[in-house]
Amino acid sequence: MRAVVQHRYGPPSVLESSEVGIPVPGRGEVLVRVGAASVHPGDVFVMTGEPYVVRLVFGLRRPRQGIPGRDLAGVVAAVGKDVTALRPGDEVFGWSTTGTLAEYACVPADHLVPVPAGLSVADAAAVPTSAMTALQAMRDVANVRPGQTVLVTGASGGVGSFAVQIAKAFGAEVTGVCSTRNVESVRALGADHVVDYTRTDFTRAGKRYDVILDNVEAHPLAAVRRALAPTGTLIPNSGRGGRWLGPIGRIVAARVRSGFTRQRLKPFTSVEKRQDLLTLADLLRTGKVRPVIDRTYSLDRAPDALRYVGAGHTRGKVVITV
Repeated sequence: MRAVVQHRYGPPSVLESSEVGIPVPGRGEVLVRVGAASVHPGDVFVMTGEPYVVRLVFGLRRPRQGIPGRDLAGVVAAVGKDVTALRPGDEVFGWSTTGTLAEYACVPADHLVPVPAGLSVADAAAVPTSAMTALQAMRDVANVRPGQTVLVTGASGGVGSFAVQIAKAFGAEVTGVCSTRNVESVRALGADHVVDYTRTDFTRAGKRYDVILDNVEAHPLAAVRRALAPTGTLIPNSGRGGRWLGPIGRIVAARVRSGFTRQRLKPFTSVEKRQDLLTLADLLRTGKVRPVIDRTYSLDRAPDALRYVGAGHTRGKVVITV
């Protein structure tokens, strides 16, 4: 099968298109013929090996997993032993830990759910990691409720575009922060208010919010807290930071400061859960949430896709079709 392979850390040029063997599903796994896969900033971190702290998880000297990518959608081609909920021919989407930028991927069956009727494979591939992050931030960390005010920075990005819609589905009054070119697209997602950060600094506008999901972290914590209600929840979520430790310094600072204020500073790491995928499938099925796809690339242009994501100005998701 064709696959994108990475033998060392580095820029997108380290990615190579290669012919590799088709994997065989083991117990509890299914073989998925990949129709589409999406990429996000986390894939860029793993590709470059920076911040260096990611190498503690993905391999010290080189990536432990040679095929990049995590999110996918496609058709079940074969099932392993003990798999009863899925059959060959089922259209599914979810996540894999063995790489998705390939024609086939082996995936644990409990990492997959059926693609909702009417949703394209490309749209389904755009959902898993970013939408689960947004769902867990809004529901589990912030406990967003009807009538609350929620501000989302990076509202036009992968996580941000889902967070705006999910917060609206939960009954919140939502403000999205984005650049001038994205104002109308964020408003189309359902945001009640849109702040153009090139013209207005939300930390100095005098408005305070019950929840702030900060996907950009362009301002110091102290500045963002000025826009947070006295008992509000701030969720830092950019994943960026220093070359060695990435966002760890900011995470530690947030947790320390949270102990001395009524404001809740709650950095978190999302965890993939099948039940959350099912929740998202319901939101997609009812039209309360829809993926936004910025650009689509072919498999042999995966380096271009990762380069574009790494530049940090995507509007929604970037999808690779296989």
